[in-house]
Amino acid sequence: MIDKLHYISQQPENGSHLSAIRQALEAGCKWVQLRVKNQSDDLILEYAIEANRLCNKYGAKLIVNDSPEIAFKAGAYGVHLGLQDMSVTRARSIVGKKMIIGGTANTFQHIRQRVAEGADYIGLGPYRFTVTKQKLSPILGLPGYQNIMQQVNAAHINIPVIAIGGILADDVAAIMQTGVYGVAVSGGITYAKNREGIVEQMYQQLNASSLKRVV
Repeated sequence: MIDKLHYISQQPENGSHLSAIRQALEAGCKWVQLRVKNQSDDLILEYAIEANRLCNKYGAKLIVNDSPEIAFKAGAYGVHLGLQDMSVTRARSIVGKKMIIGGTANTFQHIRQRVAEGADYIGLGPYRFTVTKQKLSPILGLPGYQNIMQQVNAAHINIPVIAIGGILADDVAAIMQTGVYGVAVSGGITYAKNREGIVEQMYQQLNASSLKRVV
């Protein structure tokens, strides 16, 4: 089961990716993506192994960004691939059939591509400008999500779509009304003064949206 709230790791000013992940787990996050850029594979593997240990301790799932090899070696639950990374098909040959593979998308055409490749979920964004992304794709905003999700539904595509990119707790309810499956959050949790309260608020909004669609 793919969680509706994805925490994307980032290094805070006074800490590391691992300390940020630990705090997110303590706050109640159940799906964590380790996203480390511009570091050696050896260092990222060390991070991934420890992050996986932490996730197992808290009953959470670890996704490793960019590298199927590191995800496999660390025993992670899955890997997430950007548009400039290798294809989902090639990654599948590395990690096997059981590992979850997510893929980034910015357009409906990207979603079709990811589905054809065999992705398990889509990270669609960005919602708004975010400093965590160096090469930012065109910003979607609510109208962008509404337009793309209408195309997804019209094409009878059934894949979890996760909204991502500068999302804060106050954005969740409106974003969920576009028909996405869930949201991915980084700074909104990393820098929250009350992380546990923010995570709880987000889960309430995510679950409330699911119930409305069922009813």
